[in-house]
Amino acid sequence: MAVRRNKVNPKLLILLDYIFVLIGSAFVALAFNLFLAPNNIASGGVVGISLILKNLFGWMPSIVQWSLNIPLFIAGVVILGKNFGVKTLVGTLFLPFVVFLSEGAEPITNDPLLGALFGGLGVGLGLGIVFRGKASTGGIDLAAQIVHKYTGMSLGLCILSIDGAIVTTSAFVFSIEQALYAMIGMFLTAKTIDVVQMGLGYSKMAYIITEHEDDVRDEIFREIDRGVTRISATGGFTDNKRPMLMCVVEQFEVTRLKQQVKKVDPAAFIIIVNAHEVLGEGFSQS
Repeated sequence: MAVRRNKVNPKLLILLDYIFVLIGSAFVALAFNLFLAPNNIASGGVVGISLILKNLFGWMPSIVQWSLNIPLFIAGVVILGKNFGVKTLVGTLFLPFVVFLSEGAEPITNDPLLGALFGGLGVGLGLGIVFRGKASTGGIDLAAQIVHKYTGMSLGLCILSIDGAIVTTSAFVFSIEQALYAMIGMFLTAKTIDVVQMGLGYSKMAYIITEHEDDVRDEIFREIDRGVTRISATGGFTDNKRPMLMCVVEQFEVTRLKQQVKKVDPAAFIIIVNAHEVLGEGFSQS
C-alpha cells in the first residue's frame, strides 16, 4: 500500500531514505561478489572497472572502488558546484565496504550466463532501491555529469559512452564472449531499475475522439468511476475543432472502458497507450 508521505513524520522519511541507500548498496555489492566477479562480467560502472583492474594487476575491487568513488564525489562537488548530499556520500562509501566484507563469499554460480542474468538483476534492484532513497552510489554517474559539463554531450550519451568503453575493454581483458554477457547484465540492470522505480503494473491512458463527448464522459464517470480530462484538439484534415477526452485506467479496466465508449458511440476513435507511473487520487500516492 502506498505511503502518504505528507502524513508521515519527516524525520522518519529521512531515516527511511538512508535505509534504502544502505540496503540498495548492499544488494549491488552482493550481486557483484556473488555473480559478476566470479564470472569476469564487467557490466559497466566503477564495479566493472574494479573487476578489470583486479584481473590486470590483482588489486582488491573494494580498494579500487573507494579510490575512484571518493575522488569522483569530491570532483563532482568542486567542478559541478552541486550539493550531492550526505546520502550519496553514504552510498559511495558503503557499497565498497560491503564488497570488502563479502569478497571471500562463495559464488552462487560459475555459469557466466546465469552470472550475467542474476548479477544484472541484483545490481538493478540495488540501484533502484538507492534511487528510491533519492541518492546514488556516485561513481560513473558523477563522471558522466562532469563529461557532460565540458563536452555538451547529453547525460545519457555520456553514461552510455563510459559504460561502453568499460565493456569494450573487458572484451580485450577477458574475452568477447564475456563482454557480450556484460551487455546482457547491463540491459537487465536498466530494466530492473525501471521496475523498482515504477512497479510491475502499467496503467493505461486512453485518448478518445468522439462526436458525443458529453455522453461518453458521463458513461465513464457512471460505469467506471474514473475522471476524464477534456483536451482541445483540431482535425489535421478538416481543421475542425473538437475536444479530445483523456482518461487513465488500470489494466483490468481497459476492456470495460472500450465497451462503454463503443456503447455510446460506435464510431469513436480510441487510442490506448501505457502510462508507466500515475500519481494521484485513485492511483499511487507516492
